[in-house]
Amino acid sequence: MADTEEPHSVEDDLFKEPIKKRRRSDRDQRFRAFPSVEQCALKEYEKLESRTRRVLSNTYQKLIQSVFLDDSIPNGVKYLINRLLALIEKPSLDPVYIGLFGSTGAGKSSLINAIIQRAMFLPVSGESICTSCIVQVSSGCCEQYEAKIHLLSDQEWKEELKNLTRLLHGTEELGREEAAAWDRDDAVEEAIWKLQMVYGNGAESKSYEQLLRVKPKGKIPASRIITLKAEEAGELSDKLDAYIRTQRRGWDGESAEARIWPLIKHVEVTLPKSELIPEGVVLVDIPGTGDFNSKRDEMWKKTIDKCSVIWVISDIERLSGGKAHGDLLNESIKACQRGFCRDVALVVTKTDKLHLPEYLRERKGGKQAIQSQREAVLERNEMIKLERNRILKNKLKRKLPGDFKVLEASDLVYTVSAQEYWQQAFLTEEETEIPKLREYIRKSLLDKKRRMVTKYVTEAFGLLLLTDSFNSAQNLPSEHLHMSGLRRFVEEKVELLEKAIAQCFAHIERPLQEGVRTARASYRRILGACLVRSKGNQGFHQTLKAVCLKNGIYASRTLARIDLNEAITQPIYDQIDPVFGGIFRTGKPTDSALMPHIDAFKHSLQEKMTEIGIRNGWKYDSYKKHFLIQEISTILGGLEGHILRRKRRIYESLATSVQNDLKPCYEEAAQITGKRACERMKDVIRRGVDQQVAEGMFERAQERMQHQFQQLKTGITERVMGSIATMLTLASSQGDGLYKELADVKSEYKEMEKLHRSLREVAENALLRRGMQEFLLRMSPGKVGSPRALQ
Repeated sequence: MADTEEPHSVEDDLFKEPIKKRRRSDRDQRFRAFPSVEQCALKEYEKLESRTRRVLSNTYQKLIQSVFLDDSIPNGVKYLINRLLALIEKPSLDPVYIGLFGSTGAGKSSLINAIIQRAMFLPVSGESICTSCIVQVSSGCCEQYEAKIHLLSDQEWKEELKNLTRLLHGTEELGREEAAAWDRDDAVEEAIWKLQMVYGNGAESKSYEQLLRVKPKGKIPASRIITLKAEEAGELSDKLDAYIRTQRRGWDGESAEARIWPLIKHVEVTLPKSELIPEGVVLVDIPGTGDFNSKRDEMWKKTIDKCSVIWVISDIERLSGGKAHGDLLNESIKACQRGFCRDVALVVTKTDKLHLPEYLRERKGGKQAIQSQREAVLERNEMIKLERNRILKNKLKRKLPGDFKVLEASDLVYTVSAQEYWQQAFLTEEETEIPKLREYIRKSLLDKKRRMVTKYVTEAFGLLLLTDSFNSAQNLPSEHLHMSGLRRFVEEKVELLEKAIAQCFAHIERPLQEGVRTARASYRRILGACLVRSKGNQGFHQTLKAVCLKNGIYASRTLARIDLNEAITQPIYDQIDPVFGGIFRTGKPTDSALMPHIDAFKHSLQEKMTEIGIRNGWKYDSYKKHFLIQEISTILGGLEGHILRRKRRIYESLATSVQNDLKPCYEEAAQITGKRACERMKDVIRRGVDQQVAEGMFERAQERMQHQFQQLKTGITERVMGSIATMLTLASSQGDGLYKELADVKSEYKEMEKLHRSLREVAENALLRRGMQEFLLRMSPGKVGSPRALQ
């Protein structure tokens, strides 16, 4: 059960102690993964951020001391203190999540091992699924290797246990032949496997109530978290292996650790002071299909959605013609639509695999003769890059806005070999492209750090300007700010913003309508394809029952993901995807793009503040103008996070609506047992879908998505109007009792002013260093690497 927080008042936050700054030695460790040029840039940004936090902390302490003994704190001062504290405690950098998304045996774990320079750290196997759950790998300033294994809560496991036992107890009325087919079902095999691992042999024959009284074979801590620590990577790997490696069916070991792997939700692994992976980057090994357990499956989707980068991992031998590969790409593109993902790339693994005689026989033409395995692999890899880059870019163009960042990328495809990275029998380290992926990781973090520090310092400067101005204004004549006229102007602009947002969202209406028409015409064909297997009903009985138990969704470790709700709404998504992406784009302004309308609203308000100041000759109240301009940026800047969080709910509303409408027919089908159970379940599903479509299921889904857009529009305008109204009240005259004389913060303001000016200098220095490095690389002789074998 999650910990609950006691309610606290705003007053409690006013006297809260700010977080302590990081020690210099710890900060320096964060740069070990970067080359010297990038280290210099990072250190300068880190110094800027650290000094800014120190200035903010000093200012905060002074303000607290000036009001500590007061019976009541004016609203303006309270607002200022809380804003200072929020900025002081703002995280230095949100992690950069890079998701490695691939099917069983694609080589995700092997790739992570190579990137972090730890051979066999995560379990690998060329034969079958190895990693049994989501595994996050990051580096920190800790001295030891550490892993935290998060288990399902007691309630979450009980939910899965109930569904597993319902799957297994459906053979009572079957004939011998049907029962044999039932037993060969993949869903049944997995259910038996899990129960035997947790409760021992014979657990599959027990009821849900009986199993509740059986003590699990493995030790389950009350906290539902298992922490492992080790001095060496190999030591932690050995401890971790039993928990995250999927045990084979028929395994009869006695390891208590291995017994609880079906209860594991996810694993977090932290490396100490890595020289290859910078702190702030999280590599996530994501299974390709999700999970039968609702909480694990929900986490699977959320993990995909929080990744800013997704690498679709595909074994070179499965690259062509595989449905699983196409499904992974589609899921990754959906993450760009509904989540935080801004970059997708295809990483082709095991590219050392090549049968030279066969390749030479099939090779057509070529500028020069192939003399070696190395030349053949490199030529084949280059052809794969050209072909797959074109295919992937065309696929992305059909689904995403034309100015989406990933479409501008020069490298959409990487060809890597983890095995050759370690052996270097015929490829150099650079030719394995592992260093290329590391460079990409570093640049992603450096770019994010630059943007974060620039925004942080700018916001802090505005806040210090306001703080210093509060005191300056106390002894100066108050000039008329024309607040009533300004309020009217803001109200008019908010009305215009509301209309602009409505027009922006209206672009989705026609694609939605067209998608609904297409879905109505094609749903029977799509549903039929989902309900048919190549071997008929053999081995599909309980898989279908599992689909029904989970309201149309079944995720297995061994089978492709089944989602009936997404499948029959896919024609609608095909129509709306380009427009939906266009609405939430952050690039160039268009009629359908939301954020440019908000930016235009921001600039119009800021221009109005400047205009009023010039017209009225703000000699003494200029601080109010700066305050208003700065706070407008802060208020509207905070909207982006709100919009991104709502975006996922809006995008998924179509499939969620269909799932809710079909829930009764799924529940009815899940109850069916006995002879011809599979066909009878299919009939119930078909009839249920037909009935719901006839009653307007797709039209309801359309209305619910439009309602979600309407709610977002209302939420934006209410947030904007409420926040700006508060801001204008605070900027009103001192006679309102909002202010009081505060401690002198002129020295802090002057230091903050210098830091703000130095932002441009730091950016110019970084650009100059990068230019010098590129020049030296161009002028230096080309480096020809030779293969070497590691002893």
